[in-house]
Amino acid sequence: MDHERPEVLVRVRERRRALGLTQQQLAERAGVSRQTLVAIEAGRLTPSVAVALRLARALDCAVEELFVLPAQQLVEARLADTAEPIPPLPFRVHLVQVGAELVAWPLAGEASEAEGVARERYGGRLVVEPLVDPASLRRGLVLAGCDPALGLLASQLRQWHRELRVLWVPLGSLAALRALARGQVHIAGTHLWDPESGEYNLPAIRRELAGRSVAVVALSRWVEGLAMAPGNPQGIRELGDLARPDLTIVNREPGAGSRFVLDTLLARAGVPREAVRGYERAVRTHRAVAEAVSSGLADAGPLVSPVARAYGLDFLPLLEERYDLVIPTELLDEPPVRDLLEFVMSGAFRRQLEAAGYDVRESGRLVARLSD
Repeated sequence: MDHERPEVLVRVRERRRALGLTQQQLAERAGVSRQTLVAIEAGRLTPSVAVALRLARALDCAVEELFVLPAQQLVEARLADTAEPIPPLPFRVHLVQVGAELVAWPLAGEASEAEGVARERYGGRLVVEPLVDPASLRRGLVLAGCDPALGLLASQLRQWHRELRVLWVPLGSLAALRALARGQVHIAGTHLWDPESGEYNLPAIRRELAGRSVAVVALSRWVEGLAMAPGNPQGIRELGDLARPDLTIVNREPGAGSRFVLDTLLARAGVPREAVRGYERAVRTHRAVAEAVSSGLADAGPLVSPVARAYGLDFLPLLEERYDLVIPTELLDEPPVRDLLEFVMSGAFRRQLEAAGYDVRESGRLVARLSD
């Protein structure tokens, strides 16, 4: 016998679990019995308008995110290029509109809320079941980069403008620029030092985004260096110490700004990469480096000062850098981008960055406009 599609797809259970609520807790918040909630989650009971509104308020979301018409369900999206393995179907995705195209970023176990579930895959395309109103996907902004401050910026923007969907995709600097070039993100963050010219970021941006017109805006400055366990028990005083056979490091992935600084300064110090134990053991975020060092899985690793400070690690400073945001010129007048730039220059955001160890004197400054 053929099964009819449900009139309404119920997403109450997914939202409740994402918030860490039990059925009893949600029932009490929404003013319904637990038995009623169980029936609603199972799709056996269609709630009244009043109950649907109370559930949405209790779950801090729109009613349309909890009860969705099947006719709205299936959309096609481009699968974002990611170095992480793609989970087996079905899998949760961040679903965002970039230009004229929907882009899906897979979530590999993160606790963050998804905008869709991938149901089918063919090549680089996905068939996705949205978990939100598809019209809301046009009010999105995707930031790519390795700076944890981008996560803070995204969360603050979401609080400031609740109707704005802001996603931070943690990517290394080179990967972020290439994601921008492929049209998979709106803004890329980068810290790529060019030792020949002494410039930050601009040579790499010109190379990776040739033919694109972009604005380069400073987010902050920080110090790149080497993180060690608290108290520096291994007595690491200079980069040359990394050649010692009793030391093991954790590294960043190729294309990351921190790895490039380490490579350049190791070469200047006359230390061959093959002499550094752990050089090929790469992780994809600053926090992963900090966690490896703080847990004793590595004696040292290339890191930026704010993250080393947040984890209470000892720190050997090597180079001061500027972290920039790269924004396509055609997006500068878009309301989400204007809101972002306004917030970057706000006193509240700058004070938070400063307290975290960033230098914010240049935050929001237009560094350059690069034309095609």
